Amino acid sequence: MFEVRNLTAAYGQSEVLHGIDLAVQPGEIVAVVGRNGMGKSTLMKSMIGVMPSRSGQIVVDGVDVTALPSHRRVANGLAYVPQGRQIFGTMTVKENIETGRVVTGRTDIPNEIYDLFPILKDFERRRGGNLSGGQQQQLAIARALASDPKVLLLDEPTEGIQPSIIKDIARLLRDIRDLRNLCIVVCEQVLSFVLDIADRILVMEGGRIVHADTRQNVNEAAIARFLAV
Repeated sequence: MFEVRNLTAAYGQSEVLHGIDLAVQPGEIVAVVGRNGMGKSTLMKSMIGVMPSRSGQIVVDGVDVTALPSHRRVANGLAYVPQGRQIFGTMTVKENIETGRVVTGRTDIPNEIYDLFPILKDFERRRGGNLSGGQQQQLAIARALASDPKVLLLDEPTEGIQPSIIKDIARLLRDIRDLRNLCIVVCEQVLSFVLDIADRILVMEGGRIVHADTRQNVNEAAIARFLAV
């Protein structure tokens, strides 16, 4: 369903991603972990098209989207929850979610979104900027799901979220995967969260994938060493 082939990206003359290969099946959650500065966010921005790639391919359900701008990638099935959430603070919860519907040509909000996020139904007339950090993260995920994606990309979804809410976010992602049979790719640093959600774990170091484990065979100590400062 989702494949990244030999992807490279650079800031000016400085190459940051060095030939990333990634393949995700429907219903699979893949976590990309690594310390700050290892290229995780650059990978996310390259996949969604916020940052142009230098070479390689990004394929969604058989369609090469590498040359497409971000909004066309969304129309072809990619959805993105950015680091820091970036919800529209002055817009209501309902209006925020509706912005995700634009690429579908529809304005109705599917009932399953409010079923997944009942707090957003309760607060649908509240401004996004008045929500807590955990509620804003739910809103950012709901907005992404509103585009009816095949692939959901999340960059550091636990950032700024209190530990009790992190478990709720993990449960939500598993529920979304089971409900929609999505491909989910998460870039993250919190190993406990990763071990709670991921079917496969990939470690980034210096813009490369340097280690990979399935959840069943995970070597926690090895991964923790890559995350140590």
